[in-house]
Amino acid sequence: QVQLVESGGGLVQAGGSLRLSCAASTSISNINRMGWYRQAPGKQRELVAIITSGGSTNYADSVKGRFTISRDNAKNTLYLQMNSLKPDDTAVYYCNAYLLWTNFWGQGTQVTVSS
Repeated sequence: QVQLVESGGGLVQAGGSLRLSCAASTSISNINRMGWYRQAPGKQRELVAIITSGGSTNYADSVKGRFTISRDNAKNTLYLQMNSLKPDDTAVYYCNAYLLWTNFWGQGTQVTVSS
């Protein structure tokens, strides 16, 4: 069982930056894949970025060049640095860990970007 707690969301103006954090209840060094997803009102949850235990990353086209995902295994924490934010980035952002064929999710953190 993995518990995930997100933090760092908030209200920011367009063009601004935020850094999301996701603290895990267990060591993340053995978690093959971790990621960030988001869900806007009335829309399905979508992938934002993922990172493997080896450090490989993948991003949604809509955030490439603006968002950076990283992980600190020593701190058992996943990060998402978000720059050049746009109103379309407004959503609840969820941390995800995929371990032993099971998806674990955090409770989500709200990000609101004003125009």
